[in-house]
Amino acid sequence: MNPTTPDGRYFVVKGQLWRCSNPSLDQDERQQRVNPLMDARREVKAEKASKDAELLKAARSHVNAAKVALGERGLVWWNDGAPDFNRHKVADTLHADWHAGLGEAS
Repeated sequence: MNPTTPDGRYFVVKGQLWRCSNPSLDQDERQQRVNPLMDARREVKAEKASKDAELLKAARSHVNAAKVALGERGLVWWNDGAPDFNRHKVADTLHADWHAGLGEAS
């Protein structure tokens, strides 16, 4: 399991922060937004196999739209004015000390 920052906003993969889905989405609403993401990911896989660059670009835009709907990309889902560190190296953020304290597990 990838560690999640203490503020619950990011999870860490290979030293990089990735924004979590908006936790205020109820289970049904979240699932309604996850389903199109899964469909879009399957679409990307199929278009990679087809080697059609335009279809692949469109499929990737569907993934992005689904991630925006989940709060993983686009405008942040929190409202306290904290900056967005999505896709930043954790070592270059205010979460660096927390992450360093995790040791080798992360």
